[in-house]
Amino acid sequence: MFLVLLFMLAGVFAGFLLRKWKFRFINGIILTLIWLLLFLLGVEVGMNEQVVKYFAALGLEALLIAVFATLGSVTGALLLWRNIKKHSRL
Repeated sequence: MFLVLLFMLAGVFAGFLLRKWKFRFINGIILTLIWLLLFLLGVEVGMNEQVVKYFAALGLEALLIAVFATLGSVTGALLLWRNIKKHSRL
């Protein structure tokens, strides 16, 4: 966990130092890496026999938790994005 936080702080520091540069390709790279990570997570889950074996046992409750957690995250991100856009026009 410490290593994750260290990488995150290093990224923040690098971003702070390079904030005046325009990296137009970064968004595409980030999006590609996110899709790749999601795919690899799916591969990992699919390869885990115990998870696949108990999919049916997880049931509707687990599905609802996942759906509402995702909807909550998307809603929170949308509200944050609108708030940032509203205040950046000043």
